[in-house]
Amino acid sequence: MLLVAAVIVEHTCNLKTWQLLLVYLLPYLIAGHETLQEAVEGICHGDIFNEDFLMSVATIGALCIGFLPGAETEFPEAVFVMLFFQIGELFEGYAEGKSRQSIAQLMDIRPDVAFVEREGRLERMDAKQVKPGDIIVVKPGERVPLDGLVTEGATQLNTVALTGESMPREAVVGDEVFSGCVNLSGVVRVKVTKGFGESTASKIIDLVENASEHKSRSENFITRFARYYTPVVVIGALLLALVPPLLSGQFSTTFPTWLHRALIFLVVSCPCALVLSVPLTFFGGIGGASRKGILVKGSNYLDMLARTGMVVFDKTGTLTHGKFAVEAVHPEMCDERHLLHLAAHVEHYSTHPIGAALRDAFPDEATDGCLVEEVEEVAGQGVRAKVEGRMVCVGNTRMMQAVGAKWSDCPHIGTVIHVAIDGEYAGHIAISDKVKDDSAEAVSRLKEMGVQHVAMLTGDREEVAANVAKQLSLDEYHAGLLPQDKVEHMRQLIEGKTKDMGVAFVGDGINDAPVLAMADVGIAMGGLGSDAAIEAADVVLMDDHPSKIATAIAIARRTLAIARQNVWMAIGIKVAVLILASLGLATMWMAVFADVGVTVLAVLNAMRTLKA
Repeated sequence: MLLVAAVIVEHTCNLKTWQLLLVYLLPYLIAGHETLQEAVEGICHGDIFNEDFLMSVATIGALCIGFLPGAETEFPEAVFVMLFFQIGELFEGYAEGKSRQSIAQLMDIRPDVAFVEREGRLERMDAKQVKPGDIIVVKPGERVPLDGLVTEGATQLNTVALTGESMPREAVVGDEVFSGCVNLSGVVRVKVTKGFGESTASKIIDLVENASEHKSRSENFITRFARYYTPVVVIGALLLALVPPLLSGQFSTTFPTWLHRALIFLVVSCPCALVLSVPLTFFGGIGGASRKGILVKGSNYLDMLARTGMVVFDKTGTLTHGKFAVEAVHPEMCDERHLLHLAAHVEHYSTHPIGAALRDAFPDEATDGCLVEEVEEVAGQGVRAKVEGRMVCVGNTRMMQAVGAKWSDCPHIGTVIHVAIDGEYAGHIAISDKVKDDSAEAVSRLKEMGVQHVAMLTGDREEVAANVAKQLSLDEYHAGLLPQDKVEHMRQLIEGKTKDMGVAFVGDGINDAPVLAMADVGIAMGGLGSDAAIEAADVVLMDDHPSKIATAIAIARRTLAIARQNVWMAIGIKVAVLILASLGLATMWMAVFADVGVTVLAVLNAMRTLKA
């Protein structure tokens, strides 16, 4: 309103130049006092050449130019430049606020209070004061405040804040629960296993908050660029204002014209579009990825993800579930259910993963009242026991030979468990580590995105690795590897790649730490609650879905593309207006657009990264 009033006064009253200055000075100071203050503070702290300094010099020059002989006043232009600069700052603040709000939403996943059970009653306590071993009670609708094990009750947990997955997870007695999950149904008692600072939610929040410490190549370039660019711009503006008038021999008459061009040059040259939009783009990319359950430790890893041309997978727990399961049942003297029934009863007390797989395949064995006696584990062969008075042997081919049972081969690749009843062969059960449902989709998407080489390194047997590689159409695999062998094969893969190709290794973050650290970008699968995964990897996928790797690369590439768009848009428009300004064809309004307008456009473009 004050600016409009000043313009009306100028056009209706025949005031002198200094009187007009007083009319425009009030709206100028209201619009620009913060910028002027920042410029003065920068000078006091040795940070002279910043965008506030450029804007202050340019607008003060515009206020003063009217006092030179033969020069026209530019009071409205000075006020408008400062006003639009503030509008640009407002847009930047809004965009940065949206980005920070995206990150700040993570803070909601960590409750500050917990209900601790003490002597039969509940005490409301600060979550920081709860210690490992304490029993906390989590009611429906509440967030789990600390990591722990369920000791009583059963419920479903919403893990979307941690993993990005909307499907709830079942939690029963003995299951591990993580801070940040929302209890959807039943009341559960949880024995705390980690303190507040070591909880999953705390680690995730710290990881995302500290991501800004690791800058991308683009951000480092912009930082270095701004450090040298601004002094060069100021010197260039001074030369533009002084050299042409001196060379013309008519300094007093031509100086106002060239000073005006120099002021436009200063406004256009302000680098805020680059300095603000590029870091904001990467910040938004990290925030958008976090909402998908993908934690990136820094924008430099987003940069590397975008250049990934080779992805190397671990097998167990990464491409496969890492848990044995019954794949096929081939009975010869009874039906499938009865064969599973006998095997599960014999393996009831076994701690071997195969025993667990058999029990999982026949969960009713614990409640059907079947009598099991004389359980004996035979080293290197298997387990035998009397089930309802009949001797049942469950094991490998050596056990079948020992009891005189004529066993038959199984076409399935994996571990084959043979069963004999009273010395007569009853059939066999094929057990294997199943490939995850979306592993094939993950490999397919990576290849569609232009990833040139997808490989697998595993310590499993050759035939198992070959089967997985065939199912997933991998380009290369190596089996039977010890941890040190994986490091050597990874070194060979890295040496064989092209210079600009990034190499990503995907593992579980526990036994693959050396290889994760060796790769250009280490990606940990299933990082939910895994301290080793969060420590060892550069990128942590908070669930067990390999397809998230393609999503992470897509987000990284999109983020980098938006950053490049901002760089080329800002530089292109600025260079064009600078050339026009040097030739005397640019106006102050064009300069305002080349600075504030481009900054607003770049910031709005950067905000697109918030939507992953």
